[in-house]
Amino acid sequence: MSSIFEKTKEVTRTLLPVFILVLILCFTIVDVETDVMVRFIVGSVLLLAGLSIFLWGVDLSMNPIGEYMSQEIATSRSPIIIAILSFLMGFLITVAEPDLLVLGSQIESASGGTMSAQLIVYMVSIGVGALITFGVFRLLKDIPLNVFMAITYGIIFILAIFVSEEFLAISFDSSGATTGALTTPFILAISLGLSKVKGGKDSEENSFGLVGIMSAGAIIPVMLISIISGQKNIHGNAAEFIPTKGVFGPMLSIVPSVFLESLIALLPITILFFGYNIVKFKIKKEELSVIVKGLVYTLLGLTLFLTSVNSGFMDMGRIIGIQLATMSPWILSILGFILGLIIVLVEPAVHVLGEQIEEVTAGHIPIRLIRITFSLGVGIAIALSMVRIVVPWVKLWYFIIPGFVLAILLSFRAEPIFVGIAYDAGGVASGPMTATFILAFAQGAASATETADVLVDGFGVIAMVAMAPVLAIMILGTAFKHKHKMVKTPEIKKEPVLSPSLYSEDAYETQHNCIIVVVNRGFAEEVVNVARDAGAKGATIMHGRGTEEKEEEKILIPVVNIEVQPEKEIIWIITDSQISEAVSNSLLSQTKLTEEGEISVFVSFTEAMGQD
Repeated sequence: MSSIFEKTKEVTRTLLPVFILVLILCFTIVDVETDVMVRFIVGSVLLLAGLSIFLWGVDLSMNPIGEYMSQEIATSRSPIIIAILSFLMGFLITVAEPDLLVLGSQIESASGGTMSAQLIVYMVSIGVGALITFGVFRLLKDIPLNVFMAITYGIIFILAIFVSEEFLAISFDSSGATTGALTTPFILAISLGLSKVKGGKDSEENSFGLVGIMSAGAIIPVMLISIISGQKNIHGNAAEFIPTKGVFGPMLSIVPSVFLESLIALLPITILFFGYNIVKFKIKKEELSVIVKGLVYTLLGLTLFLTSVNSGFMDMGRIIGIQLATMSPWILSILGFILGLIIVLVEPAVHVLGEQIEEVTAGHIPIRLIRITFSLGVGIAIALSMVRIVVPWVKLWYFIIPGFVLAILLSFRAEPIFVGIAYDAGGVASGPMTATFILAFAQGAASATETADVLVDGFGVIAMVAMAPVLAIMILGTAFKHKHKMVKTPEIKKEPVLSPSLYSEDAYETQHNCIIVVVNRGFAEEVVNVARDAGAKGATIMHGRGTEEKEEEKILIPVVNIEVQPEKEIIWIITDSQISEAVSNSLLSQTKLTEEGEISVFVSFTEAMGQD
């Protein structure tokens, strides 16, 4: 039971700051009906319980399912099977994502029913499945992530020319809503599983990026709806917002439909997994029973979550947005910045990504650094979204397109490990609080602002939240790489420092020596080739971070007092004692290895056993 308590604490940290801020506003400047206030409190308790149970169920069921399915993909020799499995997993898990279900219902409501929630959910899921497929092949074929994402967003920017502001906002919002509490841990599990099975020198970078690819896959199909149908604008009037009366009545009335919706959403991925288990996995009964139990918890948690969101939580967000917009438009930006700071710091998916970053990098990129970068980026993004509502001439594309273009350009300059983290960061930042409370808050503000349009200005806030961390982490990664290059590299001696015994007659008493070579990431293969040319027969390559240099040569982020060390490759070469000197000198005579690879060579001598 300790796991459910941990999830409850995690969700409480997410919900409590927003809950306290709402109560402060309600008791000071915002006038709210008593039944709405009570329903918000009850809904918050249900949301806490629902999201805690949901995340617990995801840990027990979806994460193992993701790991098993990723192994099946990585070990398959058939490109067709890989493509089908990748598409099905991307599609089926997205259909069940609660954030996307909430966004779909909001779009349907705001468009007066002219845009179906089911159409949005299924079209987005198809796009995600397709791009997840391409993303898996990218990983298996070692195509650089920055190149892949540059091509993908290049296609998106071209399509953006042909769509209206409404579709632009909804398409980028779909991107953020796609990566939520269910899809993020599932896709991260697949990404990590694939990278582990595949291995290789890029395994660290391959552990990230698939969530970012998934996000991009949600944008294209919504744009294609507009282009293929010829519909430039969404014709329809949003129904006037009237808060429902009562406390428990509105909640109980929607439970059956929400339960059925949740069941239908989870059923396909469940059927796919159990089908594979019968044919291939054949998991032990004890482990299978845990997964079944997790699926039940996921269904129960999803039902409670959607019930609380649709019956009370979003109503409060919309009421606050309406009333603050009528008082002073600029209060919206201040409150938006504060909400952005506190929400992303406690977002569950941010913790999931942070834990994986610490695991993959052995703690050399601490979660504290990622959280601070997230917080500032998302706070600014929500504040600018409020500016977009109150200032008519400020458009969404002023921020979205330049922001992603700059992020793509920086991806070619940033440290490679940061590229995948950055694209994943955009997905995890836009979680349950953004898709529910923040979205409702923005729509309320847009509906109360005369110069704003709910469909144009009420949407787009999730897109802004999803874009900001991508750009912020890319800037951080570029700064890291730049600082690493600016570090003064000590003069490297061309001659290896070898024990005198190598040059003496006693050297012949030593049969083999161990040469340890430390170089910057990416130079290991060249070291092995040079060593073989000099007579060595083989080598073992290891990956790590850190440097043997002095303390002042480490890369420091002084603002948050965090040290991020460069990645290194360590090569172990066992050679005959008579050729150790030649191998070492060959390595140190290579200009590329000494200047760019910053090579260091150490020789360990092992005396022969049983010699007189």
